[in-house]
Amino acid sequence: MNESEFIDLAEQTMIDIEEAVEQSGAEIDYDTISDILTLEFESGSQIIINKQTPATQLWVAARSGGFHFDYDTESSSWRLDSDNSQELFACLSRYCTEQAAEQVELTR
Repeated sequence: MNESEFIDLAEQTMIDIEEAVEQSGAEIDYDTISDILTLEFESGSQIIINKQTPATQLWVAARSGGFHFDYDTESSSWRLDSDNSQELFACLSRYCTEQAAEQVELTR
């Protein structure tokens, strides 16, 4: 994937995450500034999602740790680099559930 393709895909994914947060009905505020998407919870905790263009990855910082996701063309989804079986939206659902103290389901 070239840089332009990565940027387009990453930007669309950020929009998809925002839409998923809206559709979840959870009490999560979000804001995007300079390609960094911040999800903020009632407790004040945050999840930070940003694109790392040189590495062609999406990086997620959550209370439970830092995670890197690579795009998998076969499944057309972002996969955790340390465990290819874990998909971005499933992981974000888990991280949000942990930080919101309520069940959060984020789907594309």
